[in-house]
Amino acid sequence: MAKRDYYEVLGVSKDISAQDLKKAYRRVAMKHHPDRNPGDKAAEDKFKEASEAYEVLSDEQKRAAYDQFGHAGVDGNSGMGGGAGGYGNFSDIFGDVFGDIFGGAGGGRSRGGPARGSDLRYTLDLSLEDAVRGSQVQIKVPTLAQCDPCGGSGAKPGSRPTTCSTCGGVGQVRMQQGFFSVQQTCPSCHGRGTTISDPCASCNGQGRVEETKTLSVKVPSGVDTGDRIRLSGEGEAGAEGGPAGDLYVQINVKEHEIFQRDGRDLYCEVPIGFVQAALGGEIEVPTLDGRVKLKVPSETQTGKLFRLRGKGVAPVRGGGAGDLMCRVVLETPVNLTAKQKDLLEQFRKTMENGKHSPRQKSWFDGMKSFFGDMKI
Repeated sequence: MAKRDYYEVLGVSKDISAQDLKKAYRRVAMKHHPDRNPGDKAAEDKFKEASEAYEVLSDEQKRAAYDQFGHAGVDGNSGMGGGAGGYGNFSDIFGDVFGDIFGGAGGGRSRGGPARGSDLRYTLDLSLEDAVRGSQVQIKVPTLAQCDPCGGSGAKPGSRPTTCSTCGGVGQVRMQQGFFSVQQTCPSCHGRGTTISDPCASCNGQGRVEETKTLSVKVPSGVDTGDRIRLSGEGEAGAEGGPAGDLYVQINVKEHEIFQRDGRDLYCEVPIGFVQAALGGEIEVPTLDGRVKLKVPSETQTGKLFRLRGKGVAPVRGGGAGDLMCRVVLETPVNLTAKQKDLLEQFRKTMENGKHSPRQKSWFDGMKSFFGDMKI
């Protein structure tokens, strides 16, 4: 069967530019690639046909011969009939098609323009109060910023980078090895596609300079350790005038003297004396909004949890405020006087363990039963 016209195979006109030719080939190759069409013989044939067409038309000499003599002018040169298995120019297939389908294989400069700058991370330490209520914080971030005098081009003001004569601005060069065409980073421009004959004095031709930015960060109320705030475009400037990356502010909430946070709830321990625990009464407990009164019933045991509703944290992602959980801890009196000790001794003589200390009695009864069941 007669071969189709190579321009027709790729769906382009004869005056198409090299860049648009590559785009057209990638579209066709991606559509009919065998990995996207497993078991489809027709798609595989179209992929081979497109690869053959591009292998010829992407080479200036072969394209000129084809334009003048048609298939007869390149039949002995394309190398598509045998050793490569019909899959075309390896560098273009693996570098372009596989890169687009599977997320990139070649690296180097971005095919859509100058590379985007790197993202940065900054750890911001906050007090619990600032994290719960929100705050406005000034931070200083060391970064690479675009050089103002040259606008990020790296060339001296008034001049411009020139297209690399070695690679023609592509950033890569092709070397023929037998049936295969191997593509490598251009040794002259190191993949940039341009060269600078008169570099900018401010950045030494790099297009970027080191500086420390002072930024104002609005911290929303309710943030917690591990949350991130994204500042778009505040990362490193891109090379060759490329767009800047982003800055991610990582939140770290410092330990608090009184409260511990668990999600939307706060916890704290409140020490009370044994007389107050036995007789009951009111105590003052702290909250993030100030002091509140807490009624302690008589005969309160150590470790008892009291819940103050709505005195916790309203999460940053929405929802009502949590609760404050107050755990009372019975504190044994210290530094007693002789009179106080005597009064306590008199008090102890009035106590009946079974009646006044039921938990203690049940524990001792259990211990006696445990040792009684043991066979020694």
